[in-house]
Amino acid sequence: MEYFDINSVAELHNFFRYTKPLHPLITIIDMGLVDRTHRKPDVGYRLGLYSITLKKVDGNFKYGRTNIDFADGTLLFTAPDQILFSDPGNKVEGWGLFIHPDLLNATAKGRELTEYSFFGYDFNEGLHVSDSETKVIEVSLQNIASEISGTLDDHSHHLILANLELILSYAARFYGRQFMTRIKPSNDLLERFDRLLTEYFKKDSLFQPGLPDGKYFADRLGLSTNYLSDLLVKYTGKSTQTHMHLKLIDKAKHLLWSTGHSISEIAFDLGFEHPSHFTKLFKNKTAYSPKAYRALN
Repeated sequence: MEYFDINSVAELHNFFRYTKPLHPLITIIDMGLVDRTHRKPDVGYRLGLYSITLKKVDGNFKYGRTNIDFADGTLLFTAPDQILFSDPGNKVEGWGLFIHPDLLNATAKGRELTEYSFFGYDFNEGLHVSDSETKVIEVSLQNIASEISGTLDDHSHHLILANLELILSYAARFYGRQFMTRIKPSNDLLERFDRLLTEYFKKDSLFQPGLPDGKYFADRLGLSTNYLSDLLVKYTGKSTQTHMHLKLIDKAKHLLWSTGHSISEIAFDLGFEHPSHFTKLFKNKTAYSPKAYRALN
């Protein structure tokens, strides 16, 4: 696979064959004016910028195993170094906001904005926004455009970050709405996750496969790790890791009370390389050491 790296706002404008950027670290681009005629469909480009793009989509959007029709726009969020692909023949409408990491890393407030989990979502997990929600987002976008096109002063950086924070805060709210309005497909995913979790911990020994991580379950559900965790938190109040720990502790309790295996043997059976790590986790979750818990029986 061939890749093309884009590491600055200036390189992005050159790649898009767009007008000269107004700011070295942040830009807003009309995606309908981007020149795509020189692109190859089998070439991916690696974007070294954060991006927020609003695009119009036609047809059905697949959410888990369910097709849902969306006539409105889709907001996509990407962090640096994600691989993007483009069909040169596609007609695209909308806008893109692209931010160099240096703009965000310059202040503590900026660094906080990079921690929104949806920057790690997959493309099929985009945020579907109504016209009214789009207008709310675009108020802050226009404020950023005004700062970029005007004369920069001591307040410019703060105001750009403030409006960027508003966009991300509204996106977090709208994602919460999206989770809640997709109750049926969300419940299907949660049921499948619970089955996968139960099946995994039914194994007699976890030493050979080892302890799973969030990616193991997310991959099998066709989701990104971040999206699965956020979905679980929204519906259950617990992250993917918390669910795994609870299932692990349940299995540990069963082994402590139903077998004569030593604490070390149980730790290894549960996939821990070091028994001390098992003891620490068990005590953290139950307030008892494994030895003390066994003595309760």
